[in-house]
Amino acid sequence: MVLVTAASAEETAETVEAVFRIESARIIAGVARIVRDVGLAEELAQDALVAALERWPESGVPDKPGAWLMATAKHRAIDLVRRKETYARKLAEVGRALEDVPPPDPADVANAAGADDIDDDLLRLIFTACHPVLSTPARVALTLRLLGGLTTEEIARAFLAPEPTVAQRIVRAKRTLATARVPFEVPYGSDRAARLSSVLEVIYLVFNEGYSATAGDDLVRPALCEDALRLARVLAGLMPEEPEVHGLAALLEFQASRIAARTGPDGEPVLLADQNRTKWNRMLIRRGIEALHRAGHGPYALQAAIAACHAQSIRYEDTDWTTIAALYGRLMTLTPSPVVELNRAVAVAMSEGPAAGLRLVDALVDEPALKDYHLLPSVRGDLLERLGRGEEARTEFARAASLTHNARERALLLQRAARSGDGGRPGPS
Repeated sequence: MVLVTAASAEETAETVEAVFRIESARIIAGVARIVRDVGLAEELAQDALVAALERWPESGVPDKPGAWLMATAKHRAIDLVRRKETYARKLAEVGRALEDVPPPDPADVANAAGADDIDDDLLRLIFTACHPVLSTPARVALTLRLLGGLTTEEIARAFLAPEPTVAQRIVRAKRTLATARVPFEVPYGSDRAARLSSVLEVIYLVFNEGYSATAGDDLVRPALCEDALRLARVLAGLMPEEPEVHGLAALLEFQASRIAARTGPDGEPVLLADQNRTKWNRMLIRRGIEALHRAGHGPYALQAAIAACHAQSIRYEDTDWTTIAALYGRLMTLTPSPVVELNRAVAVAMSEGPAAGLRLVDALVDEPALKDYHLLPSVRGDLLERLGRGEEARTEFARAASLTHNARERALLLQRAARSGDGGRPGPS
């Protein structure tokens, strides 16, 4: 037996948790395909995590830790299924002795076969958790927990909702799926279409968490962005006649094209005005333009059009802020929300001047949904600084820093608070 020091055991535990955070969605999805139960799959994935925490400090971290966790979870799932099958077989033998069992309906068999056209386990997991038996907020919260590995706190911030409320949603969602005996299945036809809006929202929110992490030491979590972008592409291929699917795919292509330029050498945030646009991925931008041509005029398509305005501007000074402000105005008509209005205010400030933007921002100050939203004081601080009101700007940046849970954002906001009024270059990130 290898002796492990407390320090190395602690490091191993951190490694286990980091690997599980990255791989948990795939593990849950892979196991759910075996046990046909999302809640049970999550429990088995957690069992694999516990096994790793027990064994790796002594045996060492395997070369492929994600594969080890997946194999462990699947082995436990197979053992469980075998035990259930043995029990079910014995029950079936008793049933056949009592009465004849009718054969399965051929239509049911055909429908089940036709449902297998989604061969991606993660996408299958999203559609399963977005079952109509759950309310839309519950569907999205549960899937973000399962797919993105997001904490309850991170999901609450994405929803601008109290953390206890989101926690209750997730608990109730799991209980509802178990009570209704919702299996791990692929919907088809009208059932698939009915779940589409929730699925799109989940993919969108997972990407957003990867693009700008709500908490932790890193501004960007590329693995989440990659998963979300891949799922959007799979969905676009699966449902080519759905314009909003292409709208979402276009939006994520454009946003993903900027990821490499969003952080500096040490992981520090780089504001949009200061980004090296030669680092923007032109291939992803081209893919975004192609997808945008197939999109309609829905909310994701409008956001993609906004992202396209940025992506196609060679220099920051060339950005068409007037068009962006107009697009945000159309978005407010379709999906009115204080966050959209805050973004519109930024665009108005860039096109009409900081005073015009500040008037719109000030109208949002008492908005309950933005009470703890750090970007509201951040934007307000930026506009105040541009108007030469340094002390007020400093107060707003300090408040924004106190509200964010992301270490990189906090450091940037504190820097801006310290140098506010000293001619620092502001701008959107």
